[in-house]
Amino acid sequence: MSYKYSGLAVATIEFDLMVPTLMAMDAATKTADVSVETVERNRLKAGVCLKLRGNLSDLREALDAAVRAGEEYGGRLLAKNLIPAPTKGTDLAVRATINK
Repeated sequence: MSYKYSGLAVATIEFDLMVPTLMAMDAATKTADVSVETVERNRLKAGVCLKLRGNLSDLREALDAAVRAGEEYGGRLLAKNLIPAPTKGTDLAVRATINK
């Protein structure tokens, strides 16, 4: 896996079901200039994690839209997080589970 440190902020949103997570992803990317890093089904417990990347103000706007959309489609929000300035190690960890 090729890795290049991006320095962009990272947001994670976790819902209990896949469809609300996908609706959240759609809303987030239509609302602000953010990119989808990955969508991952959690293996150890129920839940789906959406990872987004972009600048801080866009991610804040995208998070709000994503939470509203996911809940509107019946999802239960399990967690949401924003990492404004990920370090190189954090950035690598965010990418570590892609394609696993």
